[in-house]
Amino acid sequence: MKKSLAKVWKENKSLFIFIGLMLVFRSAVADWSDVPTGSMKPTIVEGDRIFVNKMAYDIRLPFTHISLVKLAEPQTNDIIIFDSVVSDKRLVKRVIGVPGDSISMKNNKLFINGHAVNYQKSSKKHRADYFHDETETINGQSHHIRANNIASQSANFSEVSVPAGQYLVLGDNRDNSADSRVIGFVPRNEIVGRSSKVAFSLDYDNYYLPRNERFFHSL
Repeated sequence: MKKSLAKVWKENKSLFIFIGLMLVFRSAVADWSDVPTGSMKPTIVEGDRIFVNKMAYDIRLPFTHISLVKLAEPQTNDIIIFDSVVSDKRLVKRVIGVPGDSISMKNNKLFINGHAVNYQKSSKKHRADYFHDETETINGQSHHIRANNIASQSANFSEVSVPAGQYLVLGDNRDNSADSRVIGFVPRNEIVGRSSKVAFSLDYDNYYLPRNERFFHSL
């Protein structure tokens, strides 16, 4: 048995080393993550595979959440990927509040540290008439969000202060996202990395055909 294993190792050593290095790279450096739900529409759509920069904030021990070196801290507007203990799954959301911020929401309109966030309604028309898109601008950075014309129960929350070492996150699809309004603040050590680009995309509603226009699309 030992001789057989030794023979397999000798004959395939280069392949095994390559696979090992690839697994380490995907665990600690960069990877992609699929997005099965529409909680980040219109920024990210179902079927997108997004790049994940796992060294955006930390150098981690491969295959763990143990940070060896902290490189940066998540910032407002960052799209982060995190392993949520509360929901027991990997999630993709946008950072809205960093430690020390005070956040509230009224009819899907955010107030950060006492200041109303700027919104502009999109001129884009949708077949469905129950939602609309808007441009949300926070700290001079703009992104698109989606909201129902008749706001859901989650469209409002009283002012909360973001504790040290935690973050308030929201999905861009504001009335259809299980985010900090459901799972609470996100601890720093649950954050896996940051995304700013789509790797590739498959259309679930059209036989999983590639959406070429979304390949390498910036978020």
